[in-house]
Amino acid sequence: MISAAAAQNAPVDLPPVTVYSSAVANQLPVGTFAMPVSALRFEPRVDLQARNLAEGQADVTIRGGIFENTGFGVGAVSLTDPQTGHYYAELPIASAMLNAPVIVTGAEHALKTMASTVGAVSYGWRPVANRGSADFGVGNDGLWSAELYEGRLFPAPVSAKTQTGVDLAWAHSEGDGTLALGDHRFDRVNGRVQLKSERAQTDIFAGYQAKFFGWPNLYTPFNSAESENLQTLLLAANHRIDFGPGEYAEGGVYSRRNKDDYAFNRFSPLTAVHPFQHTTWVRGAALGARKVLGEVGAQFRAEISADDLKSTSLLFGRYHTRTLTKLAAAFDHSWAAAGGGATVVEAGATYDDSNRGAGFVSPVLELAREWPANEGLKRVYASYAGSSQLPSYTALNSSATGGLFRGNPNLGREKSRNAEVGLAAVFAGWTAQTAVFFRQDDNLVDWTFRRGVTARSANAVDVATTGLEVVLRRSWAKLDLVLGYTTLLKDANYRSAAVDASFYALNYARHRLTAAIVYRFAAEWELRFDNAARVQADNLLRQIGGDETLLSSAGLFFRPRAWRGVTLSLRSDNLWNSNFQEVPSVPAARRQVVFGVGYAW
Repeated sequence: MISAAAAQNAPVDLPPVTVYSSAVANQLPVGTFAMPVSALRFEPRVDLQARNLAEGQADVTIRGGIFENTGFGVGAVSLTDPQTGHYYAELPIASAMLNAPVIVTGAEHALKTMASTVGAVSYGWRPVANRGSADFGVGNDGLWSAELYEGRLFPAPVSAKTQTGVDLAWAHSEGDGTLALGDHRFDRVNGRVQLKSERAQTDIFAGYQAKFFGWPNLYTPFNSAESENLQTLLLAANHRIDFGPGEYAEGGVYSRRNKDDYAFNRFSPLTAVHPFQHTTWVRGAALGARKVLGEVGAQFRAEISADDLKSTSLLFGRYHTRTLTKLAAAFDHSWAAAGGGATVVEAGATYDDSNRGAGFVSPVLELAREWPANEGLKRVYASYAGSSQLPSYTALNSSATGGLFRGNPNLGREKSRNAEVGLAAVFAGWTAQTAVFFRQDDNLVDWTFRRGVTARSANAVDVATTGLEVVLRRSWAKLDLVLGYTTLLKDANYRSAAVDASFYALNYARHRLTAAIVYRFAAEWELRFDNAARVQADNLLRQIGGDETLLSSAGLFFRPRAWRGVTLSLRSDNLWNSNFQEVPSVPAARRQVVFGVGYAW
C-alpha cells in the first residue's frame, strides 16, 4: 500500500547541500540557527504564524486548524506540551539529526499520531554518517548566530552487521530584533548514540534548548513589552526494524520537561516574582507495527503519555495531572487491477481515552486505486477518519473571571471528523498531489476577543472547514520548482458565547499560494527563493498590514570550487518588508539580512 507520505517524499533533483525539507528552497533560516520548525515556514501544506522569529514562537497549523490541534511526532512517539500548543514546536533537536518533515493528514494521521485532531508533522531519525558542518552568520540589528554539527561512525562495528554512530550539535544565536524590545538569545546542545544495521536502527538522544525572546504584543493586544524564557529538555530512545516493503515495527519512549517564564511587562517590578511561570513534565511511550500476509496488511499502534503541571498562575480547574492513551488498528486488502496496479481497501478504528474524561471511538476507512510506476495517475483515494484530544491546561486552569487569559474548567474533549478525496499523479515531468476535504470540528477550543473585555477567553466552537490543497513539483537542469495552493472556507458556531473576534480558529488564509524556487544560474552560484502570497479572512483584531500580503525569503549562495566545502551566502527574510500581522494584533517582524559562512566536511 502506498501511503500519502511516501508520495509526498517522491525524489526531487536537488543541488548538493544539506536538505532539511525538499518542499522549501532555503534550508537555513535568516534570524537564527536551524530548528525543526524552520523548514515549515514555506511548506505548501503548513501555515506557520510567527511571533518575532518563527524559531522564537510560531503557531503551526494544517488545513485551517489551530496551533493546538496540529501534532508533532519524532520516530514512534507524539510530542506535546500539555500547558499550551504554543510550545508543541519546542523540539530541542538539531535539524541535522532528523529526516525531512512529513505532513500526515486524514486516515494516516488518525492511525499514526496522538493528541492532535487535524494533522501532524512527523520526523524520522536521520542515519548518522561521517559528516560535519559549521555555519556562522552576522546580520542587521546586532544579529549573529553559530551552529556546529559533527557525526561519526566508529571504525569497528559493534557486531558483524551493526555499526555504532555518534553525533553532537551545538548552536547559539542572539540579536536585538527588527523591532524595539524584540531581542533574543537562543542556545541548544544535543547528543545522540545510534546503532544501525541493514534493517534496524536504534537512537538514544538527549537535548537541551534555552530561549529568551521579547516582542511587543507577543500574546496580548495591549501594547505591552512582553517576553518569554523557555527551557526545554528532551530525553528519547527509539528503535525501528524494517522487515520488507510495507512491513515494520517501531517503538519509542521519551521524557520532556518544559519551563516557561512569561512576562506580560518585562520591566514591571512584578516580573521579579514570576507571576506567570509554568513547568510541565511529559513521559510517554509508543509501539506500532505493520505486517503483510499475502494480499492482506495489518497494522496497529498503541501510545500512552502522562503529564504534570506546576504553575504560579494556572491554579484553577479540576486537575493538574492526567494520562492519555490511544489504540489504533487497521486492515487493508489489495486486489490486482486490470492494466496493472491494485485496488486497496483499508478499514479500522481508533480509540482515544484519558483518566480525566470519556473516550472517543472513530472508524477509519479508505478506498484507493493505485497504478504502476510510470507517467499518469499514481493513486486516487477516498477516506474518512476521526480523531480527538483534550484541551490544554492554560484553557482549563486559567481563571474564568479575571486575568489576561480567561479559561473554562468545563471544556470537554475536542472531536474532529475528516472526509476527503485526493490523487497523486505524474505528468509531463510534473509530480502532483491534490486533495479536497471536509472536516467537522466539535468543541474546538479557541481563544476569542469581546469588545469591552481586556482579556482573551477560551471558548468552545464548532467549525466546519471545506478545503482544497494542491502541490506541484518539477526539476530541470538548472531549476527546481515547488508550487502549492490551498483554499479554505469556514463556518463557525460559538453557541451561546459572545464573540467579536477570534485569535486562532478564524485566523486563516482563504487563499494561500507558495512557490519555492532554486535557480542554479552559474557553476558556483545559485539563488534560492521562497514565497507565500495570501488572502486572509477578515479579522477585527488585525488593524495593521491589511488582509493581503506577499512574504518572501531569498538567499544568494556562492560555493567556490577552489574552496571545497565552503559556502558564502547573503540571505534575507521578509524581503519586501511587509507589516502583515500573521497573528492578529501581533506586530510583524521587519526585514532581516544576514551574511553567512558555512563549511561542510
